[in-house]
Amino acid sequence: MKIKKTHRPARTASTPAPASEPGALRRAVTEAQADAPRRDRPAGQGAGNRGAKPTRPAKEGGRRPTHDAAPRATGSQQTGARPTGARQTDPRQTGRPESGSGPQPAGTQRLFFALKVPANLVGPLREAQRKLRGNWRRVDADQLHVTLAYLPAVPADRVDDLKRLGVTLMQDLPPMQVSLRGTGYYPNEGSPRVWFVKVEAEGLPELAQALRDGIHALGLETDEQPFKGHITLARKKGPAPRVPPLTFTHGWQAGGAVLYRSILRKTGPIHETASSFRFRAPLPTTPDPLAPDLLAPDSAHDTPPAEPAVTDPQ
Repeated sequence: MKIKKTHRPARTASTPAPASEPGALRRAVTEAQADAPRRDRPAGQGAGNRGAKPTRPAKEGGRRPTHDAAPRATGSQQTGARPTGARQTDPRQTGRPESGSGPQPAGTQRLFFALKVPANLVGPLREAQRKLRGNWRRVDADQLHVTLAYLPAVPADRVDDLKRLGVTLMQDLPPMQVSLRGTGYYPNEGSPRVWFVKVEAEGLPELAQALRDGIHALGLETDEQPFKGHITLARKKGPAPRVPPLTFTHGWQAGGAVLYRSILRKTGPIHETASSFRFRAPLPTTPDPLAPDLLAPDSAHDTPPAEPAVTDPQ
């Protein structure tokens, strides 16, 4: 019995790459930039001038609010240029709108793109939160999420641009298999302020980076720290002991992402859904080498040839 060989056609120049590939995400960013209203596009960021350095929109009075400016490095601390439109924050503070200081600029909103944690994972995470003691403030179950990009001050008339960006980047992505890993603290040394659980998913870092690139292309601010997938479980408000490391084996299939609006309250932030986006592409399939259709005999080629006649010399 022969195994039928299958041949995959080679990708030609006319065959589009899957949208989950980094290059396709970059192209989607360019499309989203081109779709943005020209009146809102910073100087030098036209669709035909991709290499030009964007100019930030001017603030009232010609100065940026002091609470929204990133600390400037001096001397040996200057390790490189700060990306345009990026706001310097701590890696584990990404997506934590309540950590910002100063009043919210008039006419702006706090927004962030994120994956929502499904209800079937709330139980294991709440069980872990019960181990906390002291001045830890637990994150409520309906607030658990994986932040992809955080925008501290978005003018109300730019929210639709972010919605279009989300649709452009995510409509051709397949669902992502997200896995929980171990817990950690930020900062890890000294007195930590945040307790989190790490998450991993193929294509998640590329999506987070593409979102940030698209946000910068629209002339809006976001954080500049490398993406580190995590779910914040608690924040410390005073002296509190650490919980020994925990490891999770749970996970979920993320079928989309959400653009959240964060409203600050004394009891903590309230996250409202501004828009949601579905990953509409089908999951990639891997052919099974032991599939019956690959092992079926081919009548045209697998029939053994007739043996030649033998004459008995006598």
